Amino acid sequence: MLLLEQIANGLLVGSYYIVLSLGLSLIFSLGGVVNLAHGAFYAVGAYLAYEIERRLGFFGAMGLSPVGVALIGILIERFALRRLYNKDPMLGLLFTFGLALTAEQSLRMIWGTTGLPFSLPGQLRGQLILGDFIYSFYRLFVLAMAITAVTGCWLLLNKTAFGMVVRAGVRDPEMVRALGVSLRPILTAVFALGVALAGLAGVLSAPLAGVQPAMGTEILTATFVVVVIGGLGSFWGVVVAGLLVGAVRGITVYYYPPAAEASMYLLMVLILLFRPRGLMGEKFEKFE
Repeated sequence: MLLLEQIANGLLVGSYYIVLSLGLSLIFSLGGVVNLAHGAFYAVGAYLAYEIERRLGFFGAMGLSPVGVALIGILIERFALRRLYNKDPMLGLLFTFGLALTAEQSLRMIWGTTGLPFSLPGQLRGQLILGDFIYSFYRLFVLAMAITAVTGCWLLLNKTAFGMVVRAGVRDPEMVRALGVSLRPILTAVFALGVALAGLAGVLSAPLAGVQPAMGTEILTATFVVVVIGGLGSFWGVVVAGLLVGAVRGITVYYYPPAAEASMYLLMVLILLFRPRGLMGEKFEKFE
């Protein structure tokens, strides 16, 4: 049963990676921007939740914090990032790198350098006990929220007119423009959605991992690993990769804990040896 609990814990970590990676993959697929500040939005989401939770409770924080992060993302996209879409991709990389450093230092200046405690919501305390299997209600809640986020994104991208334009823009942006559809508001909306997902992941992780300024930097590398393993632009590739990374990490924790962090990198190397585009990577006209 201990192995099963470790796998469940690994899937929990994988669910954070999935929610984060979906946003990162969407932003890159449509805008061509490698958002190195994605982890910073994750941290900002956690800090906003810390403040809102003290006034409106955890569920108020879970609803409002991603919205606040999305609004910040809209301002950044509208007044800074938009100018870099048609320029050298290196400029976008450097801008988001600088943005990530600025955000982290700003968090240190406002809330201090030490971590902040974040209590479990009272409604979700307690444990599920099934024989020898014991698992906390809050962790089950996080898994359920990750499933909800994935389902909501899939429905948005596949069952709405907005999603149809996004998918067409990812495949062939020139053709979409030729049909008279402006991608600028779509890019803004996708960026807002992507960073809102990062903010949501930050809120969900706060009660388990606490809130501290470097939390975004620490999770960013793992998020990129999941995107690379899943394959650029593949919705289900990211989901499968997140689950795979989580399961491998959980199994490694059970058998050899010191190698838990390294296991995902080894997995990435092995997969790229046989599938350079990742598990479900797609081709893009603009990148070919």
